[in-house]
Parts: sequence; structure tokens; C-alpha cells
Amino acid sequence: MTNYPNNKYNKPFTPRKPVRSFRDLEIYQKTLECSVLIVKDLVPVLKKLKYTFEENMVNCAMSVPLFISEAHSLRFASFEGGVMLLEKSMSGCNKMIVYLEQMKGVYGSKVDVDLIDDLIGRYADSRTKSFHLEKSWKRFKTGEVGSSAQRNGNIGTGTTSFKY
Repeated sequence: MTNYPNNKYNKPFTPRKPVRSFRDLEIYQKTLECSVLIVKDLVPVLKKLKYTFEENMVNCAMSVPLFISEAHSLRFASFEGGVMLLEKSMSGCNKMIVYLEQMKGVYGSKVDVDLIDDLIGRYADSRTKSFHLEKSWKRFKTGEVGSSAQRNGNIGTGTTSFKY
């Protein structure tokens, strides 16, 4: 067996805690962290610089975890509505990236560029994780669980398309 260096794909498997509420969702926790960092670390600087879109950015930053929490609850009553809110959270992540990149471009060294780059990365990851959560919800809704061979009913029939 080849010993690969540690990278993001070579992590030991650790099962996740079961999701009992929206607060257990990693995507909710990460986007809430981002909104706290923005309000705590960026807003005071932006007020001094009189950034025109400061209030819009704070509202957008808060809307992302709010949409995720609403989507988690609504998906049981109205699945399409829950998915729509999850898509709004993905849109909010994209908007936050635009706000942060615009702020970095306008103010440059007057703002904490490392913090802004970190937040941009976090929102990009959050957007991807939201997309994966949406796909997971859709699979759960349609009853698709397990491997593709299990879903296609090819287990034990000798009809799987496995090749060496």
C-alpha cells in the first residue's frame, strides 16, 4: 500500500454527530462564525472608512445562517421551500464573496486583507457544503441511499460494471 503524505483527502474517518437541530449542521456553525467575525472585526473599521455597503453586508452575512436554519425546519413541511431557502443561502455566500472582494479592492491595506481572504475562503467552502447538503436532502427525499449498485438493484446479481 502506498503511503501518501497528509493532505485534505487523507484524513482518518470520524463519524459525524447525528443532526438533531439546525445548530448541529456544520454549515450553520461556520456561516455564523463568519457573521460574528464580520460584525466584530470588520464593521468597526468599515464605519471609520465610511463604507457605503456596510449595512447591506452585515444583513447579508446574517441572512446566510438564518436561511440555513429556516431551510432545515421548513424542509419537513415544504421540501421545495426548504431547498429554495438553502439555495438562497448559497446565493448569500456568493454575495458575501462579492462584498468582501469589493471591499478589499477599494480599501486595500486599510483593512485586514488576511481576514478578508480567510472569510472569502470560508464562504466559498460554505457554498460548496450547502450544495452538498441540498444534494443529500434530495437523495434522502427520493429514498436513494447506499451505493449506486444498491440503488440499481445490482447487488448479488453479477451485473455490476466493476472492472480492474
